[in-house]
Amino acid sequence: MIKALLFFLLGSICAWLIELPFGGWFLILGLALYIHFIFKEQGAFLFAWLFGLGYFCNALWWIYVSLHDVGKIAAPISALAVIALSAYLALFPAAALKLTHQFHSSAARVLGLASAWVIMEWARGQLFTGFPWAGLAESQVDGPFFAWATIFGGLACAWFCIALAAYLSQGKHNLFTKCVASIAIISASHALGLISFTEPIGRPIDVTLIQGNFEQSLKFDPEYIHQQVGFYSNAIKNSDSHLVVAPETAFPLPLKAIPQELISDIKPTIAKKNVILGVVSTGPSGLPTNSAIALNQGNLIYQYDKSHLVPFGEFIPWGFQWFVDLFKVPLGNFERGSMAQMPYILDQGTDQIAIGLMICYEDVFGDELAKRQRNSSLEHHLWINLTNLAWFGESQAPEQQLRLARLRSIETGIPTLRATNTGVTAVIDSQGQVVYELPKFQQATLKTSVQAYSGKTPYVWLGDLPILIISALFLVFAWYQNKK
Repeated sequence: MIKALLFFLLGSICAWLIELPFGGWFLILGLALYIHFIFKEQGAFLFAWLFGLGYFCNALWWIYVSLHDVGKIAAPISALAVIALSAYLALFPAAALKLTHQFHSSAARVLGLASAWVIMEWARGQLFTGFPWAGLAESQVDGPFFAWATIFGGLACAWFCIALAAYLSQGKHNLFTKCVASIAIISASHALGLISFTEPIGRPIDVTLIQGNFEQSLKFDPEYIHQQVGFYSNAIKNSDSHLVVAPETAFPLPLKAIPQELISDIKPTIAKKNVILGVVSTGPSGLPTNSAIALNQGNLIYQYDKSHLVPFGEFIPWGFQWFVDLFKVPLGNFERGSMAQMPYILDQGTDQIAIGLMICYEDVFGDELAKRQRNSSLEHHLWINLTNLAWFGESQAPEQQLRLARLRSIETGIPTLRATNTGVTAVIDSQGQVVYELPKFQQATLKTSVQAYSGKTPYVWLGDLPILIISALFLVFAWYQNKK
């Protein structure tokens, strides 16, 4: 029992380490400690699952805040939801450990565990619409292996993270040799970051990002809606920036219900000004859509409908209607937008800047964004994410999503603008660095500029396939070596 608790606590500690400054470095040491002990255990799957349970319960406790504090769902049900999701997600790293626990040589353990972990991380992001949040990859935006995201994506960052931790734990070399080898691997990885696959296009774009800081429990209150609409309308009208962005559901009204005079009021009066804001629209089936609209000197000229919906938040997964009916959980049922939507075009003199839009947690799915960029007939030059994290209170969720957004910019080589309701509203450059941000939980606007970039990284061209093939080959090699 004590041993089980220790593995649970170690998993929780590893989740906490990621939240520290340069947490990607500390995490490797925590994982090395975990791997050292787990390979000594006979009941490895159970203890690995408990490690994962502790990790995900700590990393995802903000779901409790969303369900209980904001959604007013009973505390036991909210806690059970966090535990149930964490228990499911913990099966993936536990399965990776199970696949490699019987490997005897240190090389087989290092290569096998890193490869199996990556394959399971990929599966976690695909099954049942996927939930890759709180993976190891995003820890590396401030870790030693960030540059691999440009080549093979975030999964490659996770591969090197696990491989180095396993080598420190299971390698047969002495401590000095391990230190030298680790420095060499990390130095080579950093040198990779000096290679640029994208280049600036046009001149910097003047932008204004608006952060309303409206409480979620009142967001759709009829008496409170007027205050929100008034704030965002005034902020939009008062901005003289080339691009003005307001967050997800900035106007918490159905698009058809927004008075035409209000649209006319915020519509730019000069040709160079562009406005993007979040609204609730309606799809072809009549169901609502979580959408973003764009306005310029003409009328409403562009609409993006969110494609990757949140299970239970925006749609009810198959087989769970009984849960909703039994506990009377207040859930939405939205229509899914197409994955093939075109980017928004912003005219900048002789240049046309193609802007890819994302809403809410769509920036969690790096392979989907790379596919959008790869398959589009128009090259993307800038990402914009509109989100509302007021659902999660004063938790670590905003910082977690900021790291994910930074990882997406590293993978694709183009900057990201984040307009949020409560934070973190920020500008991320093409190398994944936060260059400007607003303090959380303050009503404010961020007026700055961003440089758009042109080009495609290897990850955009190839997606997750190369790292999955490499991982599968390494896993087969490790299995063969172990059998021999």
